[in-house]
Amino acid sequence: MVKAYRRYNAASSFGVISSLDSNIAYDSKGKHVLAPALEKVGIWHVRQGVCTKTLTPSSSRSGPSLAVTSIAASPASSLVAVGYADGSIRIWDSEKGTCEVNLNSHKGAVTALRYNKVGSMLASGSKDNDVILWDVVGESGLFRLRGHRDQVTDLVFLDSGKKLVSSSKDKFLRVWDLETQHCMQIVSGHHTEVWSVDADPEERYVVTGSADQELRFYAVKQYLSHGSLASDSTANDIKTDEDHSTESKWEILKPFGEIQRQTKDRVARVRFNVSGNLLACQMAGKTIEIFRVLDEAEAKQKAKRRLRRKEKKTSKLGDENPTGNGEAGAKIEQADAVSSLTVPDVFKLLQVIRAGRKISSFSFCPIAPKNSLGTLALSLNNNSLEFYSLKSSENEKTVTIEHQGHRSDVRSLTLSEDNTLLMSTSYSEVKIWNPSTGSCLRTIESGYGLCSLIVPQNNKYGIVGTKSGVLEIIDIGSATKVEEVEAHGGTIWSITPIPNGNGFVTVSADHEVKFWEYQVKQRSGQATKQLTVSNVKSMKMNDDVLAVAISPDAKHIAVALLDSTVKVFYMDSLKFYLSLYGHKLPVMCIDISSDGELIVTGSQDKNLKIWGLDFGDCHKSIFAHGDSVMGVKFVRNTHYLFSIGKDRLVKYWDADKFELLLTLEGHHAEIWCLAVSNRGDFLVTGSHDRSMRRWDRSEEPFFLEEEKEKRLEELFESEIDNASVDRNGPMEEIPEEGVAALAGKKTIETLSATDSIIEALDVAEDEKNRYAAYEEEKTKGKVPEYLPNAVMLGHSPSDFVLRAISKVKTNDLEQTLLALPFSDAMKLFCYMKDWSLIPEKVELVCRLDTTLVQTHHNQLVTTPSARPVLSVLRDTLYPKIKACKDTIGFNLAAMDHVMQMMASRSDAPFKDAKAKLMEIRSQQAKRMASRGETKMEKKRKKKQKKSEEGHGHALF
Repeated sequence: MVKAYRRYNAASSFGVISSLDSNIAYDSKGKHVLAPALEKVGIWHVRQGVCTKTLTPSSSRSGPSLAVTSIAASPASSLVAVGYADGSIRIWDSEKGTCEVNLNSHKGAVTALRYNKVGSMLASGSKDNDVILWDVVGESGLFRLRGHRDQVTDLVFLDSGKKLVSSSKDKFLRVWDLETQHCMQIVSGHHTEVWSVDADPEERYVVTGSADQELRFYAVKQYLSHGSLASDSTANDIKTDEDHSTESKWEILKPFGEIQRQTKDRVARVRFNVSGNLLACQMAGKTIEIFRVLDEAEAKQKAKRRLRRKEKKTSKLGDENPTGNGEAGAKIEQADAVSSLTVPDVFKLLQVIRAGRKISSFSFCPIAPKNSLGTLALSLNNNSLEFYSLKSSENEKTVTIEHQGHRSDVRSLTLSEDNTLLMSTSYSEVKIWNPSTGSCLRTIESGYGLCSLIVPQNNKYGIVGTKSGVLEIIDIGSATKVEEVEAHGGTIWSITPIPNGNGFVTVSADHEVKFWEYQVKQRSGQATKQLTVSNVKSMKMNDDVLAVAISPDAKHIAVALLDSTVKVFYMDSLKFYLSLYGHKLPVMCIDISSDGELIVTGSQDKNLKIWGLDFGDCHKSIFAHGDSVMGVKFVRNTHYLFSIGKDRLVKYWDADKFELLLTLEGHHAEIWCLAVSNRGDFLVTGSHDRSMRRWDRSEEPFFLEEEKEKRLEELFESEIDNASVDRNGPMEEIPEEGVAALAGKKTIETLSATDSIIEALDVAEDEKNRYAAYEEEKTKGKVPEYLPNAVMLGHSPSDFVLRAISKVKTNDLEQTLLALPFSDAMKLFCYMKDWSLIPEKVELVCRLDTTLVQTHHNQLVTTPSARPVLSVLRDTLYPKIKACKDTIGFNLAAMDHVMQMMASRSDAPFKDAKAKLMEIRSQQAKRMASRGETKMEKKRKKKQKKSEEGHGHALF
């Protein structure tokens, strides 16, 4: 009989507040912060400091390929776009916590995401050097923009979403016209990679940051051509002939100037706040520089003062040319032009935020508080979030979220006897967790704990062995450190309990193995008795001791030494029993099975060795991991064992058959430690990525041969994915000016969808032929009743094919149709006339028609049988499209009318929209006022003169 095993599945992960690979972002309401947590996104309530929801992708694929690399929140809704390391983009509803759209077209990790102002369009940049525009409403990719020679680092929309600016590691900015899908301008000047770009809300300036010592600013052409400053400069004739010669209609961004940064670290991110009065520049270090953006009136006044000071300095040098000085003075009085302004006139350094640790990312709160200039959220590289309130001259740290995770690697894990508590140690903290819910119960300051143990007596105390050689006794209930015992002269590498529960054993880098007993004593000045430990005996070794294990019958003790050997001694007399040698590098972990028959060792040589404890013979040596094996643990009362390694994998083995049963993927960095429950129903692993993951044993059985076949299939599919990219073939040449291409990419899913459409067409064609033959037989005489094909599920041939096409994801439709042969495309054209009569399918028919005509244009032109079909579609689709367009326009006009009616009755339903509308109108009024300032002044003087004349006539 074939043996069946029970499968372990990933149950939960906890301990990560904010990971390093992605940015953080506020939601549109400013109440929550979206923080990346490896493959998940945590939604943290700012005031309460708790994680209210978690956005977790439901996929069979797990591991580092799904790490979150970019986050963007829609400014107009609760939608959140999340980019992943495998090139996919998921759009989530942050209020519901559900995934609405799954987009997959990038071939590399997504590095930049940006919504337009209305949230209807999304731009994404990737490590594959491409920019893709997505229709969020239509849930499909519009087109791909190609031109950058290195990964895209940031994106920003301009001109009401009609243009896009992209920055890249290739040191260039590119300005794309989204209507014509071509590159309008290539901006050079940076000497190193451009890491970030942003534009203020009014789209007056674009700022870029790199490793250069300066922040570079560019004036946007729309602002120069339509704004008051440009018209004033033209009126005052300040523009030179050189400016006219270099001016081009394609020049969207014009260099405006530079500003010196305070620190030497490279720029990581630049962002304006929502109101546009603040600019934050994050460095790749611990600082963020906050600049205040002055409005036009303040900038003009500052420019005038600067020019006056300059004039005074020149006048002090001598009065050789008084006429020239007079002319210069006249120019100063007329300094209301853009050419008079410099970057320091508009951008003023307000303050510098210095965090305690390196800053990973930041985000401005979209809602500005009343008593400060703004609120800034920071994610630090020590797995924490900080919030700062920005004031005119200083900043104040308001909230810190750090309780739910360690500041550094999780170095050891231990479960209590009843599996209700989990203790973890790191660089400076010990945390107590509920392993079922993943919630942190206690946090205690400690030294650098490398091993730990929960005392089995009522789960009241914990023992921590530190890097400095100190044993720390922790009171779990009161979350206090009871005592520190100077135990060893070197690092304590491992600690294991004695089976009788009266003590434990520690091993250290000082070559000693020490045996300890628990004691309860009442110290002077304390009302209650406290646990303490005392050293009862010790054993000196000839090298550093790295790991220790005791057999369940307390008969033998095994210690692993730095010389790559394992020594086994009798527990009572400490006499030598066995020496296990065979590893080529030091043994990092050992464990003994519950029946005392087997001992397993894991080493830095990436091998597991299974030994018999009776004679010390090596039963099997297994090449287990791609890197050092860091931990092994038997499941109690079985010969099944788990191993962990620096290759980020957890592996499940059968030590009797020496077979790999399961490979559990999920961690994003080296795994340092693991703890297995007493019943073997779950295990917990801790990693360098600061996460702890729980793996539960399910009721689902699996068989060894099936798992082997499954692993071979996954290997085969990965080879197919790699083969789709011909690395040895000639690289496609991308023009310098940039080109547009299709947004999708060929995947196994698109090929499978093509196969399903072809199969549906064949089944429908056979059914039509069979029905035609039945009708012909029916005319000749009596025939049996016609039985439809059961595969078609009662659908007509047309509906059956439409059902197959409707199952294809919207984003994959173009790539699916590209792989369709011409003969099958002609069959589809024949069905489209019937489909166009269905109102909700008009858009789908248009997409099918457009894609197939573009793909097979040459063959359609030369195929006479295609002309009648295309003529019918032309006559049918145009009226249908026009009717849909009219319906949408009518509905939009009706909604606008209803909104105006309700706004006139009550401000409550549209208060936010009305406030935003009033803000836009006030900004427009300011611009108009600044434009017509001189005209209004003339009119005012003219009216004043007339009134004075009239007053004079009245007196006479």
